[in-house]
Amino acid sequence: MSRARWSEEGRDWPNRASSRFVDAGRVRWHVQVMGAGPVVLLVHGTGAATHSWRDLAPVLAQRFTVVAPDLPGHGFTTGRPAGGLAMPALARALGDLLDTLDVAPDLVVGHSAGAAIALRMVLDRRIRPAGVVGLSPALMPFPGLAAKVFPTLARMLFVNPFAPHLVAAMARGPGDAERFLRQATGSRIATDGVALYRALFATSDQVAGAITMMASWDLEAFARDLPKVGVPTLLIHGAADTAIPSASVRQAAALLPDSRVELLPGLGHLAHEERPADIAGLIGRFAEHLVTGSE
Repeated sequence: MSRARWSEEGRDWPNRASSRFVDAGRVRWHVQVMGAGPVVLLVHGTGAATHSWRDLAPVLAQRFTVVAPDLPGHGFTTGRPAGGLAMPALARALGDLLDTLDVAPDLVVGHSAGAAIALRMVLDRRIRPAGVVGLSPALMPFPGLAAKVFPTLARMLFVNPFAPHLVAAMARGPGDAERFLRQATGSRIATDGVALYRALFATSDQVAGAITMMASWDLEAFARDLPKVGVPTLLIHGAADTAIPSASVRQAAALLPDSRVELLPGLGHLAHEERPADIAGLIGRFAEHLVTGSE
């Protein structure tokens, strides 16, 4: 199967009643909007989609207007922005979506690569939020040998037209999705969450979107721009994260002018799916701090 179908894979999609499809530029976006109050933009990471916010978004919607899109190449969003899935192109495309929706985020929450997109939007002045929250943020180049191996491997897969289909076929195997998520993220999430990841990664378009993002990004150049970020940032990181080293998050925090790190014992890369209420509490307190200036 090439891509996720709203009539099939989306039939029981989490928070489906909040979903809409919006055309902006070259992209037809699947976006979920819920709640009322200050606007919080949720930006998922590589290989994920709006399902990753399935429990966190409704909690945040009790205090905020939540806007959560599927990024191009992911979930039910179709089309490719000008510039493909490189970070600056995704930042521009997401800015175009916000313009079309006529919303300006007061706060942005980005998971993993989504945190980098959020900060790129700030750097490029596409948005002017009061602050940014990075959940398990992927902001720095991979350390050591991995800095060359991982991007090179992604580019090799990118030029192989059969790679997405092979990976998608593997994802359909019983138990493979749960085992992969546990090993790659260090997180243990509920069965329904695993099933949603399995359904997406059983489609070659989702796999191709993830590979293309990894092959297109230049984190070394991005890291050099971090000292220019002009808004407060909160970096929330699971201590058991096997995807992003804690040292990498601390290194990013040291480059950001106004940043602090919240380390969560026992949680992995998908901490917001493991403990959504706890993450919502941290986001809420950070938002209050931005308004009141108190801890």
